[in-house]
Amino acid sequence: MILSLAISLSLAAAGCATAPQPPAEQIADACKLLKDNKSWYNALRNSAKEWGAPMGYQLAVIKQESSFNAKAKAPYGDRKWFGLIQGDRLSSAYGYAQALDITWDTYRKETGRGGADRHNFNDSADFIGWYFSSAGKRAKLGQYDYKAHYLAYHEGASGYLQGTWRNKKWLVDTANKVSSQAARYETQIGNCKALKPKFLGIF
Repeated sequence: MILSLAISLSLAAAGCATAPQPPAEQIADACKLLKDNKSWYNALRNSAKEWGAPMGYQLAVIKQESSFNAKAKAPYGDRKWFGLIQGDRLSSAYGYAQALDITWDTYRKETGRGGADRHNFNDSADFIGWYFSSAGKRAKLGQYDYKAHYLAYHEGASGYLQGTWRNKKWLVDTANKVSSQAARYETQIGNCKALKPKFLGIF
């Protein structure tokens, strides 16, 4: 009975952390999205408190990188042998945050979260917060400079400082898009009455 209960609780926790991909109308509105996924709200809030990464920014990165698909992978490259054989994936990016193998391993080592999984929303939010803090400190980025933070997220702190993004118009355009989405999400979260704490269940 105890084992059965433990398994049930484990499955329930996993279901919360790796929820089905939300519909478009939820993705467009952080209030609706987080109201219906309270465990996600808690994960984003905890990451924001731990690392200083605004919740809206975390959400915007996940939206851009995986569209909230827990098991998203990098696309395949060109097909081989006259198009008969599937090409290799362009990178090892995986999960909500599309973290690379080597970067994820570094995150787990530096934070002591050895069991963290890229398809787990809680772990992905914490990863984005950790990267936000690490790259932000190295590149001396402002907390609300969403565009710069996304460029560093994509290119790495070294790449950002070296300006590897300057000749990548598509990346700059994407960073502007993420920045606007992050600001929009921040406003939606701040104005969301459903997410504000309730006292004694009456306010």
